[in-house]
Amino acid sequence: MYKLGWFSTGRGDGSMTLLNRTLDAIKSGQLPAEISFVFCNREHGEGDGSDRFLQTVKDYKIPLIALSHRKFRRDLDPSHDWRKHYFNEVTELVAPYHFDLGVHAGLLLITSAEWCMSKTLINLHPAAPGGPKGTWQEVIWELIATNAHESGCYMHHVTPDLDAGPVVTYSKFSIKSDDMKHMWEQVFGKSLDELKKSSGEELPLFKTIRQKGVTHEVPLVLETLASFAKGDVAIKDGSVIDRYGMPIHGYDLTAQIGAHLKAAQKA
Repeated sequence: MYKLGWFSTGRGDGSMTLLNRTLDAIKSGQLPAEISFVFCNREHGEGDGSDRFLQTVKDYKIPLIALSHRKFRRDLDPSHDWRKHYFNEVTELVAPYHFDLGVHAGLLLITSAEWCMSKTLINLHPAAPGGPKGTWQEVIWELIATNAHESGCYMHHVTPDLDAGPVVTYSKFSIKSDDMKHMWEQVFGKSLDELKKSSGEELPLFKTIRQKGVTHEVPLVLETLASFAKGDVAIKDGSVIDRYGMPIHGYDLTAQIGAHLKAAQKA
């Protein structure tokens, strides 16, 4: 059975939804894998969201490893590289649990270079390959500023260069569909400063792009994990390869995500 290591801060509803949906896919047989353990960089009492997340993991009876990076950093000599020492400790804690692939599923923490190089890890980025970098908010503002025609999301190999690892899987979608035409007309000729000051993240175009992204993200993660488990894609020596061992520049899952979303609408 293909084994996953699950790494999350568990701060918000997105982290909870992703864990629940993944476990549902495993239970239904859609995802031929199992979660060996869940690691959280928060401990009980550090936040309402993460407390609920930790309790949910316990309720599922999945092995849980919780190590507060805040407490670790506070208790360590300031002269030390806390990030390196922290992930050395994480490495020891997860050592008893075998996993084929580590999933950074809402892990809101920059890792150490040693950690990235010692494991096969993937992470979600809220843009199409070649698209904007940064947080999802920064991505959306950049899309609006450049009058972009499409966006998407991708999963990439986690490397020491932040958010710069090779694309593993991706899905794209249009942000210039007919139903969004009037939203683009509302922002025409206005600067980002004007838009942020007048509407901010309540801007209809901003909210619609975000909703499209959210709709695609969970299916992309599920289809990506299934692709790994079935051998359709893999990471070898830092390169992304297909089932025949040939290097690829990302596995396009746009069609699969589209079918997934249509099926969900009919359900």
